Amino acid sequence: MLKGLAGLLAGVLLVGCATTVPSNQANICDIFYEKEAWYQQTLSSQNKWGTPIAVQMAIIHQESHFQADVRPPRDWFLGLFPLPRRSSAYGYGQAQDSTWDWYMKSTGHGGADRDDFADVVDFIGWYTNVSQRKLKVSKWDAEKQYLAYHEGHGGYSRGTYLAKPWLQRVAKRVAKQARRYSAQLKSCESSLASGWSLWPF
Repeated sequence: MLKGLAGLLAGVLLVGCATTVPSNQANICDIFYEKEAWYQQTLSSQNKWGTPIAVQMAIIHQESHFQADVRPPRDWFLGLFPLPRRSSAYGYGQAQDSTWDWYMKSTGHGGADRDDFADVVDFIGWYTNVSQRKLKVSKWDAEKQYLAYHEGHGGYSRGTYLAKPWLQRVAKRVAKQARRYSAQLKSCESSLASGWSLWPF
């Protein structure tokens, strides 16, 4: 009985740890020390698709601030009746239904979830890889990759972002965040790669 209760409690704690927002989003080392699985998951995406960890994390930081189940705000009619959301964006990467469906069909990853961190970093790696192939945007260029991510490949190729100064400013912030994360990661990557853990076992 006690063993079963302890196992249940451990499971609840692990789920809670996986879904809570990192306490210090400004430092990628602190994020990875707090969310131990995230480093290996972003590294796996980097190895698979070639998109730097810092770029993956900067995009997620901008899109959701590491919230697993965030959605766009909902408008209300007369303050009483909920109206449809502005878009179908959901999860860590704020991917829309159609884009996520495209990802699942293209990769054969039919069980992927937008509120699963490992799935989302794989999605970002895949999407940025397509952006490089279709649009010739370097995977290391966080600013242009974010513009393609936000506007879609068709929108980016048409230059829709040129009429959106606010979006260009956001993309520059994403690039700045990616550079900051990249510099920080150099100071802790060796300990992360060696399997550093908070747990004594």
